[in-house]
Amino acid sequence: MAEPRDGLRVLLAEDESLAAAVIGDALAEMGYDVMHAPDGAAALDLAATVPFDVLVTDLAMPRMTGLELIPRLRADRPDLPVVVMTGHLTDAGERMLRAAQAGPTTLLLKPFAVTQLMEALARVAPQPAPVEALRLTA
Repeated sequence: MAEPRDGLRVLLAEDESLAAAVIGDALAEMGYDVMHAPDGAAALDLAATVPFDVLVTDLAMPRMTGLELIPRLRADRPDLPVVVMTGHLTDAGERMLRAAQAGPTTLLLKPFAVTQLMEALARVAPQPAPVEALRLTA
């Protein structure tokens, strides 16, 4: 299993409440700080006010899809790490997703195991800044 990333903030965009609860709880248990948005438009609004490190998004959501959300967020943050979750990826969706890939992106097909999500996050998420102990010399 991938190592936890203490302190990394994950923006979770997922419209299915049960999936969001399971994924959010699993991420929190692994040491991630999770903020949930029930759709792409809410995720975009949240991203404007709350800093985050990684986007985990479903593709099929009301008001704004994940495919619409990713390029909007990457307009300001081209290297934004993204984990895309979907139950069905059409050819058109795959082409759009590839076009949106300016930064690190990984795809998970639903259903997936929590370990697969952790591995996907480990591949795209930024490394936490090292904490260096200060030495005081007399």
